[in-house]
Order: sequence, then C-alpha cells, then structure tokens
Amino acid sequence: MSFKFSEENLQKINKSIAKYPYKKSAVMDALYIGQEQNGYITEEVMQEIAKILEIPLTDVLGVATFYTMYHKKPVGKYHLQVCTNVSCMLRGGVELLKQLKDELKIEEGEVTPDGLFSIEEVECMGACGGAPMMSVNYEYKENLTPEKLKVIINELRNNSK
Repeated sequence: MSFKFSEENLQKINKSIAKYPYKKSAVMDALYIGQEQNGYITEEVMQEIAKILEIPLTDVLGVATFYTMYHKKPVGKYHLQVCTNVSCMLRGGVELLKQLKDELKIEEGEVTPDGLFSIEEVECMGACGGAPMMSVNYEYKENLTPEKLKVIINELRNNSK
C-alpha cells in the first residue's frame, strides 16, 4: 500500500519548507501533516516525507520515533497521554493512569472497542507546576484529581454522541 499526500497537504508541506534554509528542517511539520491525513505515521508516510524532503528515511524515522506526539499505530479519537514523571508521580499521576485503565478497560497502547479512547504513559510534558496532568489530543488538563478525570472522560463521551 502506498501513501500520497493530498494536494492541499503538499501545499502545507511546501509552505513549511519555504520557512527554512534546508528542506530537512520541515520534517516535524511534514510528520504532523502526514499523521493528520493518515491518522498515524506508517512507513509509507515516512517514505513519502523522505522523498519530498530529499533526506534519508532514517532521518525521518529518527524524528518520528523520538517524539511521543507522533503515533506509529492507530489511536482513539481522544488520545490520552498521562504524565508519570517525578512531579506528576508525586502528585498522583500513576494512580490517575490506573484509574483511566480501569475505567476505559484498556491498557496503555490500546484503543477502546468504540474507537473513542487510547491511553499512553509519557514522561515529562513540561507542565510540572500543574501536576498531575495529562493531555487530550495535545490539550493539557492540569491539576487533575480522580473526580476531575472522571468528569473529563464523561464530557468526552457525551461530546461523541
């Protein structure tokens, strides 16, 4: 199966390329665009990016595997990234991760049967002052409690009806 960017997304990538002195610098933007179009990053997506940016596939792979915001397999409509690094751990992040797993009945890296939720444990997301925290599709939810977490999950479920 091969992957090709839509014309609109090729224009976005070319606009990103134009911002930098080297095409390679647009790799993160291209990965975001590829993920948005395809739902997640596949080898075919990375190959197409490497071709467009005229760089080795290993350079694209290195970026795609280093950052947690690039998904290498399908994720739920709401991808929940729970921080369990020191500040969040000390303020209940590990317990919140367990609560999510129990409530959604999935493990980290899985997607709920309805496709709504996926869970990922992550290291620091740079919001230590608001620990414990998680992101919902990159929107930070800080100073979480078990009660707040339950409200967030219920709101997301209700928004999907």
